[in-house]
Parts: sequence; structure tokens; C-alpha cells
Amino acid sequence: MSVSRTEPTLDLLDDLRWRGLIADVTKETELRAHLAEGRRTAYVGFDPTADSLHVGSLLPLLVLRRVQRAGHRPIVLIGGGTGLIGDPSGKLGERSLNPEAQVAEWAGRLREQVERFLDFSGDAALLVDNYDWLRELSVIPFLRDVGKHFSLGSMLAKESVRSRMGRSEEGISYTEFSYQALQAYDFMALLERHDCTIQLGGTDQWGNITAGIDLIRRVTGHGAYGLTMPLVTKADGSKFGKTETDTVWLDERKTSPYEMYQFWLNTTDEDAVPFLKQFTFLDRREIGELQAATASSPEKREAQRVLAHDVTALVHGEAKAREAEEISRAFFEGRVESLTEHQLTQACRAMPTTELQGHELAGLSMVDLLTRVGLAESKKRARELVADGAIYLNGQKIGPADVSLSRDQSLFGRFLVIRRGRRTYHAATLG
Repeated sequence: MSVSRTEPTLDLLDDLRWRGLIADVTKETELRAHLAEGRRTAYVGFDPTADSLHVGSLLPLLVLRRVQRAGHRPIVLIGGGTGLIGDPSGKLGERSLNPEAQVAEWAGRLREQVERFLDFSGDAALLVDNYDWLRELSVIPFLRDVGKHFSLGSMLAKESVRSRMGRSEEGISYTEFSYQALQAYDFMALLERHDCTIQLGGTDQWGNITAGIDLIRRVTGHGAYGLTMPLVTKADGSKFGKTETDTVWLDERKTSPYEMYQFWLNTTDEDAVPFLKQFTFLDRREIGELQAATASSPEKREAQRVLAHDVTALVHGEAKAREAEEISRAFFEGRVESLTEHQLTQACRAMPTTELQGHELAGLSMVDLLTRVGLAESKKRARELVADGAIYLNGQKIGPADVSLSRDQSLFGRFLVIRRGRRTYHAATLG
């Protein structure tokens, strides 16, 4: 099935709502009019709490891209300053405070990652770091000019604070308690510096966003708006953004393009259409066609293939998305031996793996290997699987079950890729 790529024609808010990308919005009628009056500026903030963003960060990044495609200007704010404090939103306990040098290094890596999602030429989009203005703040002026506008009662009423006060003996430190004031100050700083009037974020940011809107109103008398996106959930209730082994990161050194592709390819039929709406730029007609294809021929997994390709291409580029597809086809067709060493390395990272030292192969039979890696619960069962022709080694059906293995049978001197049946893979890597 060939799916064309077209520019969106819907009103921005209508498009976001159709895609299920609006959880809460302040004064929607006013915001709609505000957007219609001319080019507006909207921002999303990302604190550098790790050396990479993950797939959960894709949703706000892609919403910023939709903002830009609708003719407005997005700002990506990297929280080099707030990252030194720690956002209590969605956390059950106090965050560990990371060293300043580490936060600065992580902030630099996040800047590199977000640049691929937006057009930063001219003033089409801005990339800023709140450390640039937060480091200049002095305690007394900040408390007098900003702190006086925050009611203790309203701050305590925020869900991020209230939940912590009731769950932990430690409660919440003043450091994290002050986070919402700093984020509110960010919004006002961006309004003053870049005429930014809209803040976007996840549902856990609603309290911080409304605090910024209120601060702007009190200090400047200016109107500002906020919109939150829902938490992405799977139809079966399992956590989005996790594989069996790890978080799905945007940095290919942590999650390879093939692992990224497989994550989306394994989407269930129930989740495929919602994820197409949220994570791709296909329009209603195109998504409708894929929805119909899934309903009529679910075994072809057409929606999942388009989803996996498009998101992998967004994150890693078209060439790496095509390479991930090639690796996937090679495994589906039993052509493991046709892959390059680089491709095979990616593939083995995406499957259960057992590391063996070279000397461990001496005298090790296929039966021993199957029980060692957990593909057979006993040697008797392993022999039955081999006799039934259900076991393949590096794409080849294996022979007698008790033949000893050697490094010569490995691919590139490193990989023993075992397949049980049609779909169950396990890699034994040789050290």
C-alpha cells in the first residue's frame, strides 16, 4: 500500500483534538482567536535529567512541529537551570541533584537531539536554555518581584506537591517546592524576550503552566495560554515507551534505529491507529485507509509498518529507517546471514541475548546451548525441537542435536543467532 505525504489542512486546534493531543487547554475560544490573528510563539521545556530524550518526549516535540507547520514559531527550552533543581511533577520522592557539569553536558546532548525535529533557519524556531537567565537571578529581588505573587495555599494545592506531602515522611524539599515558581518565571522571561504567549506540556505540567499564566497576568497584565497533551497509554494498560529490557531512547547509541523500528512495529492493532494520529503527519484520509487495511487484513500489519517507518525516519532519518526495514525483512525471511556486522549488531541488541566466553563453546552441543539460553526447559525438550526441525542457527536449520559448536559457526566470529519456530529469537554473543 502506498501512502502519500501531504501537508495538514485543518485548523491547528482542530487537528490536535482529532489526533487526541489535547488534554486541557486554557480559554480555548480565546486561544483559537489568538492563533487566528497572526503568527504566534509557543514553547515546550525539557529538563536534562538524562543524556537523552526518550519516546515519551516525542509527543511534545512533534506537537511543536505541528505548531510550526501551521505557520507559528516554536521554542524548545532546554532546562539547564531548572534541571539543577528537579521537577517534582509525577515523582513520588525527591530527585537526586546532579552535578552542574553533568547537567550542562546533558543539556548539550538534548540540544543536538531536538534540532532534527524543527526548522531552525532564520527565526523559524528558537532553541534556548533557561540557565542563561536563571543564573542571573538574585535571591532578594526574586522573592520581592516574583515570589510575592505566589500564594502558599495555591502552591500547596498543586497535585505534584499535595501527593508528595501525603506519601512521604520527607514530604517535599523547599528546593523542589520552588520549581513551579522558576518554571512560571521561564514563561514570563520568554514572553518578554521572544513574545511567547503559549506553553505546551504533558498533563503533569498543568499546575506549572497555569502558575506561569497567572504570574504573567499579575506582573505584566498580558494574556497567555496553556495546552497540555495526554499521557500516552497502551490499550492493554501497559506502560508506553518501555521494551522488555529498557527505555526506548532517541539517542541511537542507547536505542538503535532497528530497536526503535521494532518498538513501533510491535504495536497492537488496537494502538496502531491512535499512534498513527499522534506520532505521524499522515492526514485523515491516509490514516483512514490504514485503519481500513488493518480491519480487513490485520495479518499484513500495514498500519504498524507505516508507523514504524515514519517514526524511525523522524527520529533517525530516512536512510536508517530503510536499513531497519531491511534488517526486519531479513529476519522475517530467514536471511540472517545476509546482514552486515553493523546490522546484525543492531538486531542482536533488540532480542534476548546471552553472552558466552569463547572457551565455553568447547564441547557445548546445540542441546546444551538451547537449555543454556532458555529456549528449551530441558535437554529432552531441546532434542525434540531439533528433531522436529524447529531450530535454526544463523538462518540454517540445524542437524544432529549433539554436534559440538565452534566459533567457526558464528557470524563475524561473534554471533550465534538461534531461532525457535518462526518468530522466537535469541542471540548468543561470543566474548
